[in-house]
Amino acid sequence: MEEIFDVLNDKGEYTGRTETRKKCHEEGLWHKAVTLFIINSKNQVLLQKRSASKKMWPNMWDITAGGHVLAGEFGFQAIIREAKEELGINLNKNDITFIGSSISTNIKNNIINRHFNEYYIANKDVDETSLILQKDEVSEVKWIDKGDIIQKIQNNYDSITEKEGCWEYLMKYYEWLENRS
Repeated sequence: MEEIFDVLNDKGEYTGRTETRKKCHEEGLWHKAVTLFIINSKNQVLLQKRSASKKMWPNMWDITAGGHVLAGEFGFQAIIREAKEELGINLNKNDITFIGSSISTNIKNNIINRHFNEYYIANKDVDETSLILQKDEVSEVKWIDKGDIIQKIQNNYDSITEKEGCWEYLMKYYEWLENRS
């Protein structure tokens, strides 16, 4: 069954219209997406490697979890669903913190992804060897040190996805952590 998204206008407002994932991507219709970074007590971030079958950024290291917000769903509900689907991680609303939003447009091949993005953090120690990976989405996971991920971001997204906005929010979150202590 194909996913159905709420279609938004260019200001991020609901239009009352819904469309299939395929139509949204073919026509470049605005819709919502979510991103989650899980950070452990060592300040490492959990990354997933996208499967080879992904249409965008195959075999690239990526955010912990994320995806599209389904029609009628709130962003926090979508991120809880995506963490469970992609990695087998159970989260609830109290586990996640909203840290910001942005808009992005990614065009690859015949896919036009126009997103209103929401970014979330979950501070959680997770045993990556016990995760249940959704094989058509994720091929592997690993923890990466804060300094290493920041270096990859600053080094023109070295071996990670070039997702507009999301990595900058991770860096901003790390800055906030440093300044609060």
